[in-house]
Order: sequence, then C-alpha cells, then structure tokens
Amino acid sequence: MKKTAFLFPGQGAQAIGMGIDLLEKWPCAAALLERASEILGYDLKQLCAEGPEEKLNSTVCSQPAIFAVSAMLLKVLGEVSPSLKPDVTAGLSLGEYTALYAAGLISFEDGLRLVQKRGQAMQEAADVSSGAMVSILGLDEEKVRQLCKEAACGQVLEPVNFNCPGQIVISGHKEACLRAVKLAEQVGAIKAVPLAVAGAFHTILMLPAAQKLEQVLEQTEIRDPDDVQVVANIDAEYYPSAQAIRQGLVKQLIQPILWQKCMERLIRDQVSVFYEIGPGRVLTGLMKRIDRKAKIINIGSAQSFDALPND
Repeated sequence: MKKTAFLFPGQGAQAIGMGIDLLEKWPCAAALLERASEILGYDLKQLCAEGPEEKLNSTVCSQPAIFAVSAMLLKVLGEVSPSLKPDVTAGLSLGEYTALYAAGLISFEDGLRLVQKRGQAMQEAADVSSGAMVSILGLDEEKVRQLCKEAACGQVLEPVNFNCPGQIVISGHKEACLRAVKLAEQVGAIKAVPLAVAGAFHTILMLPAAQKLEQVLEQTEIRDPDDVQVVANIDAEYYPSAQAIRQGLVKQLIQPILWQKCMERLIRDQVSVFYEIGPGRVLTGLMKRIDRKAKIINIGSAQSFDALPND
C-alpha cells in the first residue's frame, strides 16, 4: 500500500517574510499567527515580516517562528486540499515537534510552548559552553569520524546530523570545530562550512538543556500514536507511545539526528509521495540526494498551493 508523508524543516529554514504571503488570502493562517503571538508574548507577525534578521535567526526566536509558520502552511493545506492526509510524519530536529502536531499528538499551543522552552534552554546551555557546528561536504561517515578524532584533541567533537550522502554536520567545542575546518580538505572533504548556530547542538554540551526540557515534557499532554505514525530522529523507528516521544525529544538534544536513515526507512515502507511543509526547501534538496527518484512536493509559500488540487 502506497503512503503519504508530511515532512517539516528545522532550525535554519527561517527567512524574513516567511508566512506573510498567507495572511491576506487565508484568515485561518492569520488567526494562527495571532494566537502564536499571544502565547509567545511578542509580535511574531512583525518579526517574520520585518526582522531584524539577527533576532529572527536567534535560537530563542527562530524555533517558535518556524514551528508557527509550518503550522500555518499545514492549516492552509487543510483548507485547500482537505482530503490530503499523511500516513506518517517526520521533522528534522526542531521539525519533529511540527510532525507531532501534524499527527495530532500535541496541540498547537503545547507545541509552540515546547519549542519556545526548547530554544531558551538550548541558548542557555550554549551560553555556558563554547560550542559550534560545521557542515562537512564530500566525506562518508567513516572519514568524518576520523576527522573528528583527529581534530578533537580531548575536546567534544562528533558527527551529529546525518542529512544525506556526502553531507554530515559535526558539532562540539568551538576550538575543535575550527581545527576540523582546517583539516577537512586535507582528508578529502569538498568543503567545510561553519554554521550560524549558537552552540554545539546534539552533543553532551546540551545536557543542561535536555534536563530542563525533560521537566517541561513531563508536564505536557502528549497522546499515544494512532492513525498517523511519527518516525523518530534518533533511531529511524516509529514512536510507539507518548512516553517514548518524551524520551526521544530529550535524547534528540544530545544525540545525532539520523535524517537520511529516517527517509530511507519511509521509502522502504512504501511512502510514494513526500510533502515538505514549512519555510525553505532544505528537505527537498536533501531528498534529491537521498533518492533522486522520490517524489517530493514543496509547500512553503502561498504560491505553492496553486499546483495542488482543490477539493
């Protein structure tokens, strides 16, 4: 049986203007953005429309902004093509929260509060640890692990985002990341690109954030998976229960994100069409590298809905 998957992007997908083109045509999107501003305590519409870019790119603001805009696009999709439903959802890191919302396992309000707390906790952990992340292009996993071993010099440095063939992100102490950038081309990498992030996400340096998030999650209502399955970043397995979701979201902060394996799992499980729902086209680009034959449709703006069937 062929299946449909909804995919949701993570931090880094944000851009000035995202979601604003939805507001005039679809009141449901405007209402959701207004509700998000009430929950967050600041004008999210103004931030998305005007920035400043530095504030929108901050960990504290980018995470709830991406969640809210992805949810707006999902809401509009429900109006434009109400018969289009996912059999499975997945999200890259932060996007996993939107995947849980799309699967009906958390409410919009709880999801937004969770990502706000997550962003704050990650920023606080980053402030007390000098961390960074670097995208390594053109090396396989074995060579990336060897690069990390050579560059670490006793510090934290490890591969954490397995995005697609030839693209693995490493994370750790800032000095170790800088050494890795200098060594990367010597061991055969095409390029090493430092990422504009606040800290060493998905490593043990985020343990304080994971501990704070765990407390918040224990107080949050999460439903057991039912009709729609959600594939977990940490092991490419489907979440079996609400408690497993809580554990997975905590582990996600200090463990690698296995995005390539998640997508390969869905392809094996007969997903025939993927919809990337959220700002940007990052996941569409990754999918083309994972499986060129996979059908993926990007829904990231008002114009995206023109090609969808109305029903």
